[in-house]
Amino acid sequence: MKLRKLTFGEAEMEATPGERGEIFAGNLVDERHGGPVTVGYGRWGANSILEQVMAVDDIMIVLTGRLSVSSASDTFEIGPGEMAYMPKGERVTIRAYEQEAVTAYVTFPHWREAEA
Repeated sequence: MKLRKLTFGEAEMEATPGERGEIFAGNLVDERHGGPVTVGYGRWGANSILEQVMAVDDIMIVLTGRLSVSSASDTFEIGPGEMAYMPKGERVTIRAYEQEAVTAYVTFPHWREAEA
């Protein structure tokens, strides 16, 4: 794998499994590129909700908009420049508010392989 600049425009956005609403993910680096992590962008439609047990360790950074992130032990809101760390095995609920949100993410290991 070589040094790359990654942009939102390069991401091929796909509907996220287990979603309620318009939630899309676009990997820019993943198992197909030979690196150890997955890196990409997410787009969260207004009022969308994702509930899942994390299959991988996931770091999500909010670029625009705001999201609520909840687990059995905590709930917090993240906005531009803030991030959430969601460890493997944690049951989380992520909610978008009345406006769309855009995120960037890094997962270890690759989320597609872990969900297969």
